[in-house]
Amino acid sequence: MTDLVPGPVPPDDEDEFRRAAVAFLDAHARPAAPQAVGWGVGTDELAVGGEPGRDEELRLVHAAVTFRRELYDAGFGWLTGPVEWGGGGKGPRHQELFEQIVQDYEIPSETCFIVGHHIVGPTLVAWGTDEVKDRYLQAIYRGDLIACQLFSEPGAGSDLAGVRSRAERVAGGWLVTGQKVWTSGAHFSDIGEMLVRTDPGASKHGGLTMLVVDMHDPGVDVRPLKQMNGGEAFNEVFLDNVFVPDSHVLGRPGDGWKVAMTTLGNERSTIGFRFAPVATDEVERLAAMIEHFGLADDPVIRQAFAAIAIRKTTIRWMAARAARGLAAGGEPGPEASIIKLMDSVNVTAVGKLAGRILGPRMMADTGEWGTYVWADLLLSAPSRRLAGGTDEIMRNIMSERILGLPRDAQFNR
Repeated sequence: MTDLVPGPVPPDDEDEFRRAAVAFLDAHARPAAPQAVGWGVGTDELAVGGEPGRDEELRLVHAAVTFRRELYDAGFGWLTGPVEWGGGGKGPRHQELFEQIVQDYEIPSETCFIVGHHIVGPTLVAWGTDEVKDRYLQAIYRGDLIACQLFSEPGAGSDLAGVRSRAERVAGGWLVTGQKVWTSGAHFSDIGEMLVRTDPGASKHGGLTMLVVDMHDPGVDVRPLKQMNGGEAFNEVFLDNVFVPDSHVLGRPGDGWKVAMTTLGNERSTIGFRFAPVATDEVERLAAMIEHFGLADDPVIRQAFAAIAIRKTTIRWMAARAARGLAAGGEPGPEASIIKLMDSVNVTAVGKLAGRILGPRMMADTGEWGTYVWADLLLSAPSRRLAGGTDEIMRNIMSERILGLPRDAQFNR
């Protein structure tokens, strides 16, 4: 193992930790400007829905990488990570404290790191070989590498065990060939966590293996997928005889389904755990819209909004509890499916209620503040019902693993 250099270790004492975090942020970020809150004040952008173009996205990635390296070198980049792999070894409380403090500062968006830091990274900790952990973990959390998740295929989305991308045994490793789809951030990623079939003769779930793939290999071809809202955050990825060494198998050959469950649990927890400035938060903006159009006393509107607000608060608390459990070394549980389902239901409900209030204003750009911007949210809402597993899959998991109901009948195809 090479020598890891995680940088200074922040203090354990909460008051000293807070002072250290504030000192770092004072030196490397600007205090957040007072948020303009209210209808018609400031930007009418929303935290959910819109996507930057590719050029703007790469600019944001560069800014995020620059800040992340400063953050990591100061000891705040991976607070809860294992010390032996470059983490800070702190408990979840320190991470929560830092996230509270950083809300008072303007820092670059770290959207490009979500998959690596919250989905792939924890999977490497749980299943990676020492070589993989040594080579990638510090680099991922410092921003030197960006990771993506190569799971879904044209014929294997909700039925993830149906993947057909294959890896064939060769001297020292595997040759990978196949196609993946709906891969967020593949166009700027350095490595990918990929589920492949390595034993066609084994059972559907037993013949799978998880690999770490070099996204810069000449056999990797990344192509953007344009969505109906104009965004290109997703990609399809083609792999042709890409070599992966044995050391880059997560777990053992045939453990792919177990590793995938760890990854998906992390993903579903992450979906609901997001903070947005009050001024661009979709639920806060919805409340302002209801007031602006004089509907605060409408009982139907009030009831619909109350359900949305309650779900959002519940999602945040459940996601925070799940994050604390993961930071303490726990495994993702079925609560991740609850979080994911509630989040997709809530974003859909927000779009529907906004449409009910705005009517044609939502789909016709008249220039009126706070109206057409909701079209992005409405058009992107279906993707939230698919990412991380469809709503139907989430309901099956909840019914079987939480309620103890019998599994669906299995039929031979």
